[in-house]
Amino acid sequence: MDASWRQAITATRHCLTGCAIGEVLGMVIATAAGWGNAASIAISVLLAFFFGYLLTFTGVRRSGLSVAAAVRVALAADTVSILVMEIVDNGILLVWPSAMEAGLSDLLFWASLAIALAVAFVVTVPVNRAMITRGLGHAKVHAHHDSDHGH
Repeated sequence: MDASWRQAITATRHCLTGCAIGEVLGMVIATAAGWGNAASIAISVLLAFFFGYLLTFTGVRRSGLSVAAAVRVALAADTVSILVMEIVDNGILLVWPSAMEAGLSDLLFWASLAIALAVAFVVTVPVNRAMITRGLGHAKVHAHHDSDHGH
């Protein structure tokens, strides 16, 4: 496995963390509030982008970037990765029978969400690799770190 694949796996793992935080929080809020599928997906996607960007923003801010520069790097690094992950993840949940109707106490809720995120991870790794080999995506983050700090 060459360095670009290792970087892609690391970048996707980073993306998965932000997406999972946002997805879980969004689904929990929407399910507890009794919202429908559209509102559930909307808040989950919004929070997935928020937490995905926040993780990168925080990391590059620690490396000394200004707020504006850190925002630009986070947007450049994560937008495509989060978008692909969210399309795959939510697409799976929408076609999985009863997944969107499952309650917080149902095993189906947690199992379908975990499996959908795992599949999204597998689909997103080659996307991130393609971007990294072109100097895009998380390659932008690596330029602001002396060593790999989990990004």
